[in-house]
Amino acid sequence: MSNKVTYAKILLGDVMEPLAIKMRPKKIEDVIGQHHLIGNNKVLSNMVKNNYITSMILYGKPGIGKTSIAYAIINSLNKKYRMLNAVINNKKDFDIVIEEAKMYGELVVIMDEIHRMNKDKQDLLLPYLESGLIILIGLTTSNPYHSINPAIRSRCQIFELNPLTTDDVKIGINRVIDSKILDNIKIDEYSIKYICDLSGGDLRYAYNLLELAYYSSSNKKITKEQIKSLENKGNFFHDKDSDGYYDAISAFQKSIRGSDVDAAIHYLARLIQAGDLDIIYRRMSVIAYEDIGLANPMMGVKVDAAINACERLGLPEAQIILSNVVIELALSPKSNSAYLAVSEALNDINKGICGNVPKHLRTNSPNYLYAHNYENHVVKQQYLPDNIKNKRYYKPQNNKNEKSLKQINDKLKKIINE
Repeated sequence: MSNKVTYAKILLGDVMEPLAIKMRPKKIEDVIGQHHLIGNNKVLSNMVKNNYITSMILYGKPGIGKTSIAYAIINSLNKKYRMLNAVINNKKDFDIVIEEAKMYGELVVIMDEIHRMNKDKQDLLLPYLESGLIILIGLTTSNPYHSINPAIRSRCQIFELNPLTTDDVKIGINRVIDSKILDNIKIDEYSIKYICDLSGGDLRYAYNLLELAYYSSSNKKITKEQIKSLENKGNFFHDKDSDGYYDAISAFQKSIRGSDVDAAIHYLARLIQAGDLDIIYRRMSVIAYEDIGLANPMMGVKVDAAINACERLGLPEAQIILSNVVIELALSPKSNSAYLAVSEALNDINKGICGNVPKHLRTNSPNYLYAHNYENHVVKQQYLPDNIKNKRYYKPQNNKNEKSLKQINDKLKKIINE
């Protein structure tokens, strides 16, 4: 009876274990991509070659090899290890790992989602990291310089993993085919390329899609049409708790600022796909005043009108409105003179460059000259404090609208200073 149960478990395990786990590299040289860390005379390869391991944090987007590298290192060095998740595993699990480390004299702990490790768990591990009893390999999609406690960070080497290319993902797909793990699989180059393109550099996603296509096929033949029926949206990284999401927001604004309309529409589509209209609204509003500003003052009004229309219609129609306004934002003349003006004024104030408000401008001063009583609402009167009375914060830029503003400003300053 026990033999039957064991046999059933083996069969079940063989079927249920995801392809991504089956394809996990056993040695450091089998890792796909990350050529800045792995390869001839590269840092991680040299560490393994010298039979050395240190606490480290591996960070980067999902599916690019963080866990694979961790396992490849410990397998190559034949180290005892335990896998923990900073969220799922509790303090008792951490206590058990520490006791194991004491028993073995050294233990590698692979810590997934290390950026979520709370203070109690950190305090528990710190002395053992310090002594070298525990060697920590932390895995995270978040930038450790922003998200991980400095006490942990200072005890670890930090390695950033690069996104995988479509060629890297193709290497992984071809390894699956050559391995015969998916028995009698039939797939052409166009279908392989389509999976690679959809993956967005996430090898685990590519493996999962390939495996699903294989087992959903009646004859083990995978075609592009079949893959489309399973997934046609593609995969990109937009976890709101991680860097990829904020990178897309940053690229959205910078593309509009740089007047690259195609890139602006691309990143708009990413944010629409992520379902976050609020961040699109906020970024467009900021862009209208920070990056376009006085070069095209009506853009702020147009953005506000577009946001109201989007709120009335909702998706999918809202994407048409957003496309219209983003194209106009990208192609509009740009000026950051208003942004620079207030930034310089705030910088002066933070440095203590303020001075006293002139006496004639103070509350209920009898010496104040009421501007409405004068032609063009301009009167010869000092408004800035004495120590900065000649300061010029607003510096018009060379665009059609600000040229006219400059003429007005110069005329008014001349009257005031006569």
